[in-house]
This record gives sequence, structure tokens and C-alpha cells, in this order.
Amino acid sequence: MKVLMVCLGNICRSPLAHGILAHKAKESGKNWIVESAGTGNWHIGNAPDSRSIAVAAKYGFDISQQRAQQLTQEMLDYYDKIYVMDEQNYQDVVEMTQNDAQKSKVELFLPGGTVPDPYWDDNMFELVFKMIHARCDQLIKEGRK
Repeated sequence: MKVLMVCLGNICRSPLAHGILAHKAKESGKNWIVESAGTGNWHIGNAPDSRSIAVAAKYGFDISQQRAQQLTQEMLDYYDKIYVMDEQNYQDVVEMTQNDAQKSKVELFLPGGTVPDPYWDDNMFELVFKMIHARCDQLIKEGRK
């Protein structure tokens, strides 16, 4: 399965989800491709936010080698599941879709909920990590090989 995690700038939430899910998939023997992207273009080529790198490292995940990229039309075709961190980005991704097949792949990462953007609040990174970590555990349990 090919999974894409999406947030606004691809430096805080989606890199955490990318790193955690990729690690857990590998650990559980799933042959998944996991990546991340942002709906915005401000951080293309940049490493994740240092606070995301730090909280991931605290729990044994290395996301330091990831680089931000912007969501493209090709990604909408390539990935099987596209998980979006919040309602606004969900709407932006859905607006990019060109057909029902693409649209059917797009879901909120937290069913019925939002992963808050921690960018403006240093104290939010731990909470966001824990939310993402718990959801990745669920995705692994629900997922196919």
C-alpha cells in the first residue's frame, strides 16, 4: 500500500506521521510506501521543523532526512491513501482532485477530527506526536500487507 500524509507546509505534522507510520509498517512486516507532502510551497526542500525532529527522536523515530515537498496531481494518482491532518487542508486536497477515484483516496487522518498545527506553540508538539502515534498504531492494525 502507498500512503501519503498531508499537512500545510510539510514540516510539522505530516513528517511526523510519515516517519512514524513508515517505521511501524516496516517493523510489522508491511511492504508499505509512506511519504508526506504539504498543500503549500513555502518549505519545499527543507528538513522538518526542528521541534518535530526533536519530539520524534525523543521517542526513537528519525525524521531528520525527510525533505518537504508540495502535493502534486501525480501524487493524487500514485498513492492508495491520502491522509490529511485538518479540515482546511482536506478541502484544499479535495479541490485538487480531478475525478472520483482520486477523491475517494482522501481522508482526514483522524476520523472526525483534526490534528492541531503545533507550528505556533512549542508546547503542542508532544501532544501532536502522541495523537499521530496513536492513529498510526490504528492504521497498522487496520491495514493490509
